[in-house]
Amino acid sequence: MKPVLIEKEEGLQQETVKILLADDHSMIRRGLKFFLQVSLDCRNITEITSCSDLMLEVAKNTYSHLILDIILKDGNSLEIIPSIRKLAPDLKIMIFSMQPAEIYGPAVRQYNIFHYIHKSESEEQMLKKLSDFLNNDSQSNDPNKSVNLANPFALLAPRELEVLHYILRGFGTKAIGETLNLQMSTVSTFKNRIFEKTKASNLKELLELAVLYNINY
Repeated sequence: MKPVLIEKEEGLQQETVKILLADDHSMIRRGLKFFLQVSLDCRNITEITSCSDLMLEVAKNTYSHLILDIILKDGNSLEIIPSIRKLAPDLKIMIFSMQPAEIYGPAVRQYNIFHYIHKSESEEQMLKKLSDFLNNDSQSNDPNKSVNLANPFALLAPRELEVLHYILRGFGTKAIGETLNLQMSTVSTFKNRIFEKTKASNLKELLELAVLYNINY
């Protein structure tokens, strides 16, 4: 593919594009980095693999753009997005994930994240979306797009999706509370809401639904 240079907006210099790439899969991370370098002429790219490293990096250094997977090696990035927003309110964030956009898109839009790429998208689609993101253009997805009510996970709030992640991984109420710094009663409330909204009567049904709707954990 012929390299496509980022269009400069109002004097934006290429060297001001400083990208933080957060993904715990080395092949995906390296492939995306190479794609950004070759197709979009991006040279200043830092790679990290965990939520803890992400928080340290954002606190220590200034970046213009963050490309973020939902699931990192030490947790769900939804847990730390509010903190990232406080540390770096001007940081542009894109989600790059295997998690379904119809489920996680509405959740991250609450944090003013409107750029979302599913990892199965074509090279052409990725190139267009990445170019729009790096040029600070709005993505074609309407931030007010209605929720797909046919998907049982689509109505889950961000905090419920965080709890869901740990339920699917086999964590008990106490362990989830300790991980997310929540009271056990609060975790129980979130769990009840998850089962009510998905209409799953037990953990087995919830796991089956997660497989059916491609929820990775």
